[in-house]
Amino acid sequence: MGLTITEKIFSAHLGREVRAGELVVAEVDFMMGQDGTSPLAIRAFEEMGGRRVRHPSRVVLVIDHSAPSPLEGVSNLHAMMRRFAAEQGVGLYDVGCGVCHCLLPEQGHVVPGDIVVGADSHTTTYGAINVFSTGVGSTDLAAAMLSGSLWFKVPETLRLELRGTLKPGVYSKDVALFLAGKLTADGATYLAVEYGGEIVSSLSVEARFTLSNMAVEMGAKAGLMEADEKVMKWLSGRASRAPRPASPDPDASYREVLEFDLSDLGPQVAVPHRVDSVKPVEEVEGIPIQEAVIGTCTNGRLEDLEEAARILAGRRVSPEVRLVVAPASRQVLLRAMEKGVIQRLVEAGAALVTPGCGPCVGTHNGVPADGENVISTANRNFKGRMGNAKAFIYLASPATVAASAVAGKITDPRRML
Repeated sequence: MGLTITEKIFSAHLGREVRAGELVVAEVDFMMGQDGTSPLAIRAFEEMGGRRVRHPSRVVLVIDHSAPSPLEGVSNLHAMMRRFAAEQGVGLYDVGCGVCHCLLPEQGHVVPGDIVVGADSHTTTYGAINVFSTGVGSTDLAAAMLSGSLWFKVPETLRLELRGTLKPGVYSKDVALFLAGKLTADGATYLAVEYGGEIVSSLSVEARFTLSNMAVEMGAKAGLMEADEKVMKWLSGRASRAPRPASPDPDASYREVLEFDLSDLGPQVAVPHRVDSVKPVEEVEGIPIQEAVIGTCTNGRLEDLEEAARILAGRRVSPEVRLVVAPASRQVLLRAMEKGVIQRLVEAGAALVTPGCGPCVGTHNGVPADGENVISTANRNFKGRMGNAKAFIYLASPATVAASAVAGKITDPRRML
């Protein structure tokens, strides 16, 4: 019986054949913490007696969740991260650099075949470029920084074959929401999800990140894809380490294989307060909104901003709506400026904020008022996610968010293409 992508990556790291279900200790190729989790990891590292990080070149700390700091206490935590990074010689992405899950692949820190851990649940994102990447707690990150390794239970794999061709106005975010609705928020708990089929092949690498990012919204440990020519071309000029792509064997053993023909899929919307409570946009059209957010680690990349700008070109954001745009990284912001995308968004009425996570996690930059409806390109909509448990968060693609911002109510973006 053959091996899955996950089993092959672990086998390559262990130097022997590894099967799902095994408990292993594996070398970690790269690790990351953000400002919500790094201070805890630093304290744990020091409580473990850590004096030196084992492999400083394999660690980065990212200040993205509350950046720039909105509070004195947060400023002190940021200072702790800067002090630790300087003392230990690990990388630091400070205020304005962007969201960790955009930065790590963008800056070439992760390559196909890697094992990567991050103290953030959406670390699954890098699976789009054939990386076994998973979120861990701060204590696990501390242990990995100390030893260079971590224990894993190699997960079984759920294979998703995505068939057909997406229609105009339908994007990878719609696919991700559809899958969350079908599989539910715990339908892939502790499984590695392996995405395949012609839908995946047709997507850009940036669009694939959205699918892997939201694998964790189905409970998955990781969300992997093969490293095809698009991935290898995308990596060219970014990474200094040699990739070690892993493809599944034709006779790989899966927990289950599910096939979906998405040729007739339309825009999808997750309604409050569950990410797996998903409806076709037609069923929620007309619900008034007061805030719209484009950004986050799910949909803050250049092509997301371009799609929103395409909808907003020649139109104005409704006077009843605040449209907040947070590019996923400084590089995304600069490229969007060069291409005139930012100008089109701002001319349409968008408020541009620092590249980072603020609006999504509710630390600052767009906390809604009591009773307000928000439509966002983010990945979570549970109560309180954006900083107010009395608000209502809807999740959708950048096109749907942009169209809704113009109309002042949830709107099918296909009407504005």
